[in-house]
Amino acid sequence: MAVWKRSIARRLLLSFLGTVILAMGVVGVAMSYLVQHYIYHTERMELVRKAKRINLAIQDSNKVSEELINLLVFLDQTFDARIWLFDTHGRIVATSTRDEVFIGKSVAKSVVEKVRRGEPVISPLGIEGLNEPMLSVAVPWGKGNRIYGGIVLHAPVKGINDAVSRVRETMAWALALGVVAATLLASYLSWSIARPLKEMERMAAELRQGRYDRRLDVHRDDEVGDLARTFNELAERLEASERERKRLDRLRDELLANLSHELRTPLTSMQGFLEALQDGLVEDEELRQKYYRLMAHETAHMSRLIDDMLDLAKLQTHAIRLNREAVDVKELLAFVAMTFEPEARDKGTAIVLDVPDELPPVYGDSVRVEQMLNNLVSNAVKFTENGRITLRAWAEGSGVCIEVADTGVGIAAEDLPRIFERFFKVDRHRTKKNRGSGLGLAIVKELVELHGGRIEVQSQLGQGTTFRLWLPAVP
Repeated sequence: MAVWKRSIARRLLLSFLGTVILAMGVVGVAMSYLVQHYIYHTERMELVRKAKRINLAIQDSNKVSEELINLLVFLDQTFDARIWLFDTHGRIVATSTRDEVFIGKSVAKSVVEKVRRGEPVISPLGIEGLNEPMLSVAVPWGKGNRIYGGIVLHAPVKGINDAVSRVRETMAWALALGVVAATLLASYLSWSIARPLKEMERMAAELRQGRYDRRLDVHRDDEVGDLARTFNELAERLEASERERKRLDRLRDELLANLSHELRTPLTSMQGFLEALQDGLVEDEELRQKYYRLMAHETAHMSRLIDDMLDLAKLQTHAIRLNREAVDVKELLAFVAMTFEPEARDKGTAIVLDVPDELPPVYGDSVRVEQMLNNLVSNAVKFTENGRITLRAWAEGSGVCIEVADTGVGIAAEDLPRIFERFFKVDRHRTKKNRGSGLGLAIVKELVELHGGRIEVQSQLGQGTTFRLWLPAVP
């Protein structure tokens, strides 16, 4: 019951009923007044017409006689109206009813004066001794300019009141039917509105409980349907947000696991070397220097890992600002090739440059562009033995396309969609010397997008990998 008291259905029903009752009441009062006025006016005009016809019948008689009274009785029965005659002084001298008790009474002076001027009177007449309400008219009695008095024709108001009562009764029935129709219509409308709103309320409760797969069936194009579609869109966004949250939680767990693994491995090695040196187990100076070099290598690896983590965090929080300038791509590629040439030569791999002289400069941060190329070429060298690494560049549209292609081990098709994720490594099954942090490609992707460019990759197992990145040229 409490729900009904505060429900939309109740307010709609009461509003409809109030509107219908008020409208029907106003219409009923107006109709009663108009019908009553119309009936009174029509009846009066009809009585005036009958009174004038009676005057035509008796205008040759200026005195009351038995013949005149008989004629009045006949006209009374013919027109179904009571007839009075009064003289120029307003005294009633004859009636159509023989036992009439009003003979000798007088009509109002104002009526007499109008009749003597030849004017009909259409208004209730004040007659001495007459208490019953009557609808009466008075017209002159006479012929031409000779006025003998006046003719009063009247009928009881009771018949007119009965007609008005029937009109009011009809309006009352119409009001009752209107209330029933309004109740049914309001009930249907309130049901059609309240039912989907109730569904939305239940859906909101389920969303609050974390059930984001709930959807509403929308089969209408009105405001309620728009609201339901908005609810569905909200649920879809919440579901997508929940999936993204779970994905981020999974990535966070993977990040912590990978980070702990990446740090634990060099720390374990360094701990073993330090314990051996501390316990005096390494007496040979050459072996001792080797341990020192290995510890320095592991320290450098951890330093690079931390630097990569800091760079990636800054990139993803937009904390890095680019110092844009004109960058000579050909010169930069030549420098990167020279940097990695010794390492590539040790693995029997050649680095080849294929860059035209007329290449436009890139509009970017030279340090960050070099960082991107270092990461790509470093990966190519790491996974290519006795092969070739080709560095190409050419103008394309409003920018420059840079390609790093190798003939190394390649990447499996199922791994390609994930190679730009943090800590994702396709070399998990490879030897320790090819160990990496799994952050290089993620950093490259973030830097390329920060420059307003794009990066693509193509690879086949056993045939090699090609990274192609596009950077905007100097405007």
